[in-house]
Amino acid sequence: MNLFVFGLGYSARQYLDRFGGGFARVCGTVRSPDRAGRTHNGCELLRLAPDGADPAIAGRLAEADLLLVSVPPDADGDPVLARFAAPIAASPIRRIVYLSTVGVYRDHQGQWIDESAPLALEAGRRRRRADAEAAWRRLAPERTSILRLAGIYGPGRNALVNLRAGTARRIVKPGQVFNRIHVADVAQAIAAAFAHERPGVWNVCDDEPAPPQNVVSFAATLLGVAPPPAVDFADAELGAMARSFYATSNRVSNAAMKRDLKVALACPTYREGLTALYRDGEGR
Repeated sequence: MNLFVFGLGYSARQYLDRFGGGFARVCGTVRSPDRAGRTHNGCELLRLAPDGADPAIAGRLAEADLLLVSVPPDADGDPVLARFAAPIAASPIRRIVYLSTVGVYRDHQGQWIDESAPLALEAGRRRRRADAEAAWRRLAPERTSILRLAGIYGPGRNALVNLRAGTARRIVKPGQVFNRIHVADVAQAIAAAFAHERPGVWNVCDDEPAPPQNVVSFAATLLGVAPPPAVDFADAELGAMARSFYATSNRVSNAAMKRDLKVALACPTYREGLTALYRDGEGR
């Protein structure tokens, strides 16, 4: 069984660390020319960047059984499909897992939603992601699964580390809630989507959407430090990217993931996740 990965980012690397040993060959793409041509935990690294692509990619795709895609769309659309739609469509790949985001949903003002909820229509980052999902499903409707990920945290990327670095902020916007997901649970959801008999669309998120300031306060309690002062959202002076995360407030259900993919979350809420990270030495 061969695996090809477009975009060896944080979640893809976690998946490979946990499940990569089960494949005969693993190949993946990186942007940096310094990393290309090397291997990472047995994964052959091939360069894919806006200014060019390794010619070996097409051959590796032709030999792949599974395809994981974690490259986000840009202003011009999906960069993977722009270059490789034809070889992917013609390949023997039996399952494609595309990593998307729960940010594709419209604002439902804190209400519970599932995979049937309306998607964003306005131009911008969220619409581009929804369009990319649709493009992948049009390319290979009988082979493509979509995983809509909540805010990802895990080793090296969490409120404990941010507190120690002095970058954590307790920004308060009344009524604002987010779902989160530990990267280890992302990895097991990817594995389950590959193994599932049918393609589908699943939210990959925790059980408890919560205000962001609560997460920082809990992390501070674990570390035994005072939390940073609360800052009103209107006064937070956030950049455009950061403000976009606060544009929607949804409580996202993971019931379909649990029912269809049989994923039992290792970290059902941020409390279990941060506690486990703290025990592993994060933030100390």
